[in-house]
Amino acid sequence: MSGLFVSFNTYPFLNWLPLYHTMRKIFTKGLAKKIGGLFAIGFLLILTCNAVIESGAKGKTYSDLTAIPKNKVGLVLGTAKKLVGGQPNPYYSNRIHATVELYKANKIEFVLVSGDNGTIYYNEPSTIKKDLIANGIPPEKIFLDYAGFRTLDSMVRANVVFGLDTVTVISQKFHNERAIYIANQKGVNAIGYNAKDISGKQGLKVQLREYLARVKVFIDLLMKTEPKFYGNP
Repeated sequence: MSGLFVSFNTYPFLNWLPLYHTMRKIFTKGLAKKIGGLFAIGFLLILTCNAVIESGAKGKTYSDLTAIPKNKVGLVLGTAKKLVGGQPNPYYSNRIHATVELYKANKIEFVLVSGDNGTIYYNEPSTIKKDLIANGIPPEKIFLDYAGFRTLDSMVRANVVFGLDTVTVISQKFHNERAIYIANQKGVNAIGYNAKDISGKQGLKVQLREYLARVKVFIDLLMKTEPKFYGNP
């Protein structure tokens, strides 16, 4: 029967098991605190960036067509016409509608379309231009920025390449706020006309990405990030 029992004297390393379990608990608890602290810092950073951008754009976005001041140029921020599954993108169609509203109400005289034209198979500016023309805006009133790969690029190039120091940005409110903040940091006096937003699951995903995009704004400003391309004025 004695052979069925394990002796601590026979196996000395077993004497260390209680200490091992104690150290493991201490280490695990300390690691959990560190991870929790990092999450708390990240969450606070996101909230701070969001609050600063909202404050910087306060009173500069409009949903009422009659209330928005007139500017010579409206800047449409590009997005894909179709979603990944091939369905129509409501963010796109709502921006088209908002742009046409502004133009027909004589709140803008010209339209600058800024979007991604990274390949020959993907051309946001030209696609948007076709739909604006189809909705009654004359082609000679529309100018295209083919290198608006990011909101930062669109706002900086609007000033440096297209010579705008005042502009009406056309996108959804959350996007307008970020664009206006960037523009103001770059010396452009911008206001925004809010295209209709999207609710539900799709809208939630975009809103969550927006929180991270707002953190990226301050990283870009800190790193003095420049647009991918400039060009002749």
